[in-house]
This record gives sequence, structure tokens and C-alpha cells, in this order.
Amino acid sequence: MDKLIEEEVSSKRKRKTYLIIFIVITTLATAIWCVRFFFKPSLTLSDFTTAKVQTGIIENTVNATGEVLPEFEEVLTSPINASIKKVLMDAGNKVKKGQSILSLDKSVSETDYGKLQFQMESKENEIRKLKLDLEKSFYDIRSNNNIKQLRISNLRDAVSSAKRLLKAGGGTKEDVEAAELNLKVAELEKLQLENEIRSKQQTMKIEIREAEISLAIQRKDLDALKRKLDLADVAATRPGVITWVNKNIGASVHEGDALVRIADLSGFKVAGSMSDNLLDKIHNNMTAIIRIGNTQLRGSVVNISPSVNNAIVSFEIQLNQKDSKELRPNQKVDVFLVTATRNGVLRLANGPAFNGSNLQDVFVLKNGVAERRSVKTGLSNFDYVEILSGLKAGDEVITSDMSDYKHTKTITISN
Repeated sequence: MDKLIEEEVSSKRKRKTYLIIFIVITTLATAIWCVRFFFKPSLTLSDFTTAKVQTGIIENTVNATGEVLPEFEEVLTSPINASIKKVLMDAGNKVKKGQSILSLDKSVSETDYGKLQFQMESKENEIRKLKLDLEKSFYDIRSNNNIKQLRISNLRDAVSSAKRLLKAGGGTKEDVEAAELNLKVAELEKLQLENEIRSKQQTMKIEIREAEISLAIQRKDLDALKRKLDLADVAATRPGVITWVNKNIGASVHEGDALVRIADLSGFKVAGSMSDNLLDKIHNNMTAIIRIGNTQLRGSVVNISPSVNNAIVSFEIQLNQKDSKELRPNQKVDVFLVTATRNGVLRLANGPAFNGSNLQDVFVLKNGVAERRSVKTGLSNFDYVEILSGLKAGDEVITSDMSDYKHTKTITISN
């Protein structure tokens, strides 16, 4: 009997426990329903931003970074090995064409210039001497040739006399043959001398030409050094603004070292860069948008670098309005490259409510209530998001971050 009583008591306790649990769960569920029914979430108009769906153009863009640079910047380099003697103008100063900026100590180069002058004068004297020697040699050869001609004439007369004597019986056949042989030898010697004269003439021309070429080279070297000495007084070749100047007076500089940078601030360009992961999306002449604060400028991509450095691709942007007052040298700007454009689409101002997903929920305002609605998006850029479905033109949408209300269907909007 005791055992049956204990089982009955235990059974009653369990039923009582289950009943209490059931009542608690029911009470909690009822309370939650009442809270949600009587205490719906609400916001005021100052808690969020909105935008209306409209029809217009949408441009899909990829982000890049950029730096504003002068469209033209000239680098003046040292024309000679020298040292900086005097700096006449500092960075930031405006210069006119021909205005002096910096001067170099050119004493060493002036010494070299003097040496070249002496060498050129020596070469000119050498050419004059060569011409005199060659003329004398040519004159001697011509004199020998004239002597040979006289001897040939004499030998011809001797041959004629030997033949007459032979006919008259006063000479021999051997005398005639000897006279004829002497004449042939003299004629061959004269022919050899004439060939030597022609060869000497050619040799004279070649030797003189070589000397003249050598002199011309020295003269060009001298003229080049003279131009370098003239450029040692560094002056602007066009009007502009000095952006940098080497002010280390007394410092040694080598030929080709940069001394001054002059920029033409009447026009600018943008040097852009982006990750090489987006290399397939960039091409020449594509539209680029440059954002400077609240100002937007447009341009086109040019001069894409063929090399990739540290996973970065570099390119230049030619601006449509290159003289905008918003542009400053070395200014950092946001760059958006337009990869696609669509006309006559539904678009909505971009904002924190959009997380980049093609399918997402937004809240649409209607009659004082924000109603959650699923939408499908397409192209997007910094300003707009394309709406493919879920909204219609004129709908007012909350563009603020509404992630805290992602499980809420409706929100009451109060003034």
C-alpha cells in the first residue's frame, strides 16, 4: 500500500510541474504577443534618411585611387659636372620664359673649353701643314713627269737618228734596237709616274678629308660644350611655377642630375592606380569620374602602364575640364572607372542600406509606416543603385542602415 501511495504522489507532482511549465510558456508567449502588438517599433523622421525611386541613367563603376598632377612638368637638369653656385628663386615662385633660377660653378668646364679650343687650332695648323706637304710632293712628282717627257722626246729623236744611220750604212741594227728599247723603258717609267700622280691625288684628297672630318668633330664638341656652358645659368624655358629646386649651394652635381622642376598649373591630369585583380576591366578611353569633395569631374583613361608593380596597375586620366579650380598639385582624389552604362532604368540613391548583395530587404515608407520589402538590384556606383524588381518609380525608401530591424516587418514612423 505504501508503494502505491508514493507512486500516486509522484505522479501528481509531475503533472503539477508540467502544468506550471505550460502556464509559464503560455504566459510568456502571450506577453510577447502583447508587447509586439501594443508596442510596435517606431522611428522619427530625424532617425534616418530617405530617397525616392526615379528613372534615369546608371553607371556601374569600380573604385581606384588618384593623384592630381600638372599636365606638363619640365625637369631642368645639370648640363655639366659642376657645383651649385647660387639659387635665385625658390619653390612656389612663378617664372617667366628665360628667367634665371639657378647658376652653377662652371670653371672646370671653362678650362675644358679652352683646351678644346687649343686642340682645334692645332688641328687646323696640322691640316694646313698637310696640304703644304702634299702640294710639295705633288709638285715634285709633276716635275719628274716633265723630265721623263723630255727624255722620251730625246729618245725618240735618237731612234730616228739610228734608223737614218742604218739606212745610210753608218750604223747597225743593234744600235736601232738599243735606241728603241731605251724609248720603251722611258715610256713605261712615264706611265708608272702618271699612275703614281693619280694615286697621290687620291691620297691627298683622302688625307685632307680625314683631317677635315676630325676638325669638324672637334668643332662640334666645342660648340656642344659652349651650349652646355650657356645652359649652366639655369633658366625657365616656358612660364610656370617652380615646384622643386635643389637649394644645396656648393653641392656637386653630375651631368643629367635634376636641378629644377617647373609645372604649368594651367592644366592638370590624374595619375590613377588600382589592384591588378581588376586589370581586365580597364582599357584606354574608358570614362572616369573624379570626386573632389562634392565636386565631380569627368575624363578618360589613357596611358595604361604595361607593367604591374606590387600588385598595382598605374594609368593616367585626361580630364575634360583640366583647368578646374578644384584641382591642386599632388591632391589625393577618389577615382571611379565606368565599366557599364544603362539608360532609362529605375535607380535609387546609394546608402548604408545597401550591402552589395543583389537580393536584400529595404524599408519603404507609406502612410507613416515603414514596410520591409525584398528588392533585386543591378548596377551600382557611389551615387546610385539600379533597382530591377521590388520597387517602382516614386517609392520612398529608407537609405540608412536598418540592420537592427532586419526581423521587423513594419516600423511606425512618427514626426
